[in-house]
Amino acid sequence: MARSELPLSRELSWLERLIKALFGAPLTVNQPDAARLILWVPLVFGIGAAAYFLPATEPAGWLLPVAAGSCLTLIGVSAFFRANALAFYGFVLCGFLLAGFGVAQWRTLDAAPPQSDMGERATTVVGWIEAVERGGSRPRIRLRVTELSGTETPPERVRVRVGLASFGPGDTVSLRAVLTRPPGPAAPGGYDPARAAWFDRVALTGFAISDLSAAEPVQEDHLARALARYRWQLAERIRAKAGEETGGIAAALLTGDRSGVRPEDAETLRVSGLGHILAISGLHMALFAGGIYFAVRFALASIDRYARAHDPRKPAAAIALIAATGYLILSGAAIPTQRAWVMAGVVLIGVMLDRRAFSMRSLALAAMVVIFLAPESVVEAGFQMSFAAVAALIAVYEVWSKLRPEASSGSSLLGRATDAFGGLAMTSVIAGGATGAFAAFHFQRLAAYGLFANLAAMPVFTFWVMPAGVIALALSPMGLEGPALAVMDLGLEIVLAIGRWTESLSGAAVSVIAADGLVIGLYGVGFAVTTLGLGLIRAAVLTTCVAALGLWIFQAPPDLMITDDGVVIARFDVSGQFQASSLRASRFERNVLLQRAGQQGAGITRARLACDPAGCVGTTLEGFVIAFAETPEGLAEDCQLADLVVYKAAASSWRTRRCRALLVSAEELGTNGSLEFETRNGQLMLRRAAQDQRRHRIWSSAM
Repeated sequence: MARSELPLSRELSWLERLIKALFGAPLTVNQPDAARLILWVPLVFGIGAAAYFLPATEPAGWLLPVAAGSCLTLIGVSAFFRANALAFYGFVLCGFLLAGFGVAQWRTLDAAPPQSDMGERATTVVGWIEAVERGGSRPRIRLRVTELSGTETPPERVRVRVGLASFGPGDTVSLRAVLTRPPGPAAPGGYDPARAAWFDRVALTGFAISDLSAAEPVQEDHLARALARYRWQLAERIRAKAGEETGGIAAALLTGDRSGVRPEDAETLRVSGLGHILAISGLHMALFAGGIYFAVRFALASIDRYARAHDPRKPAAAIALIAATGYLILSGAAIPTQRAWVMAGVVLIGVMLDRRAFSMRSLALAAMVVIFLAPESVVEAGFQMSFAAVAALIAVYEVWSKLRPEASSGSSLLGRATDAFGGLAMTSVIAGGATGAFAAFHFQRLAAYGLFANLAAMPVFTFWVMPAGVIALALSPMGLEGPALAVMDLGLEIVLAIGRWTESLSGAAVSVIAADGLVIGLYGVGFAVTTLGLGLIRAAVLTTCVAALGLWIFQAPPDLMITDDGVVIARFDVSGQFQASSLRASRFERNVLLQRAGQQGAGITRARLACDPAGCVGTTLEGFVIAFAETPEGLAEDCQLADLVVYKAAASSWRTRRCRALLVSAEELGTNGSLEFETRNGQLMLRRAAQDQRRHRIWSSAM
């Protein structure tokens, strides 16, 4: 009897440990738990920041002082309720919720460019090149402006497409360019370039109509110019000395400059699920700072007299922190890099203070710092994916440590290698699972074989590519980085080969429909609370994530779309695939609309339309007649026969009222941007326009 009961008792014991680890005791309501409260503060701080960006209308300016005053009042009042945990938590969290809203509004107003009535026209720009953002024959550069003809107070930055010739970042140049305000989103609910430019303090964008010419060097920004020049020269040297195929990727990994990455290689990495290696984030920072820490620690420990008198870990941590800070500055300090640097700093400082620091609290500190510095990032994919991956890894580690507190690494070399590979595999599984939904929400594509590609490529990247890169970066000031870059190149060729093989597999990239903001918000909050919560909180909020995914699954794509240049995208035949009325115009906008509808635009075909001198006409799979009027006479006829008329000119209000069909004129497209339509009660109805959610925001109406 005892033998038959023993396995059952062990199984129940393991199950009990699992339940306790996942759904242990929730927050106590009798006494405030400061350690737990610290974890919830960044969440509500981020929700407050996100709430500022949700409305289609700019919040009133007087809300900023009101939010600041209310925040301070609530946090101050909370001190009187320390005996009542629920009241204390409520006041503190509400205070930080308002603080997040206030910080986002303050950051937005602070980034406002000088007022200008400048429309789209040619002008002379003088400034120094801050960065090359995209490569190619005509790169896109970011200029720090010193002079702009026609304006008394020039904006801080402009973005221009122009050939570099022999110039590079740090050089002061002059050029003639056609500039205008940054464009709005190409699709309803899509990425808003104008908002991103606003927070980058880029007031105008355009293209050059002259070559770059040298200008008199500016007398300010000496340090920034020197750093930009050094970063560019280092990236150029890496691209020249590394392999022809992988030089751009090597430069991106070591300097953050992705202008040299070939588009086909970037697409290969994205489709195979390896695109994350191009963004300097936690993995890169951990490998860089960790590699330096262990190298310095080993070197100091090998000095017997020093190791006996001192702890070699502490100076190693200090040197690694200095190196990580240099890596942050050199790489451009993107949001994932900022988060990784804060967490690495907390861990290394913990080593110096003899404290264990890699925990959810260090992630909470990183989140607070990033949201305070860049509150706009909370609604961006990079922030959500970066923090989701790390939060999931820490949460799973905490659960696993409770389930297997007695586990230890193997003592043999084979055992340690197996543990390392197993840990790397689990890291890929957990991080990929945590970021997969956010990637699909924002980019409408899932890497079907991403897990297998990561399992094959990440050991090479972790134990080969990045260590060689760290050595190359350390030797670069002496010009001795060549051999290390050659080793790095071999590893990157293997990673690219894995990516290309994965890309070649059938169904490697799965297209999905874009998620609504409500779905992303529900899932994001549910995911965050699931990683932070305990007890019934964790169990209940899991249903929120499931509900968000359910809403997304049942979310229907639009039945018809129109670009801002009048190109109609609809299902015109029994294939059920979207087709376009033109394959020449609005290529970028067309591809974005198709991607958000769950269909990649590369293989789209042109719809068969019947045309005459007055215009063209076609019938969709749903039976709607779509007309393209070229003349006023054709417009009058089409208005009586069609269900939707696209007129590439201005239509009078009288004609619009008398048109039986839905009339979309050039004027309406210019005002509303691209449009999405849906079938409702057998009729074609407008669902939303690209300008709906940002028409009255400050970044679309300023200047």
